[in-house]
Amino acid sequence: MSDPIRIRAAEPSDLDALTALNAAAVPATNLLAAGELQDLIDRSLCCLVADGGDGPVGFLLCLGEGLSYDSPNYQWFGTVRARFAYTDRICVHNAARGQRIGERLYQGLFQNEAGTGRSFVCEVNERPPNPGSLRFHERLGFSEIGRQDHGEKAVIFMERPATAGASI
Repeated sequence: MSDPIRIRAAEPSDLDALTALNAAAVPATNLLAAGELQDLIDRSLCCLVADGGDGPVGFLLCLGEGLSYDSPNYQWFGTVRARFAYTDRICVHNAARGQRIGERLYQGLFQNEAGTGRSFVCEVNERPPNPGSLRFHERLGFSEIGRQDHGEKAVIFMERPATAGASI
């Protein structure tokens, strides 16, 4: 039996499905209207989709350095790193969890950015706590490089060094 999940670049026809996946991931991600998500996709290094055959079951949106982006977490990375690939959001449909889709999306990102000199960065919520995401990112080679308290939310900043290859 072949694996039905295929990692590919986002296509314009995916927007409604990606907007729904993002909405289902709140509060781990912030809610975005379709136009706001499209704007981020247009400015991204890449937006990768896990396609289950009938459409997206997950996606990863990655931004590069130097953007005007109203996110204190993104801006923090701009103060400590000259080049980076920032995972702005990664969302997987609840019914597709347990199939290593998040890992496969990151594998696609690592391949996409191999040889660019960009380190891979993200933040994980400490408050509200997200221990599953913390373990997941640590397993992929990310480690803590800072923390920030935003009042209602607190985050742990994580980084995986730039690599020449794409192995996890």
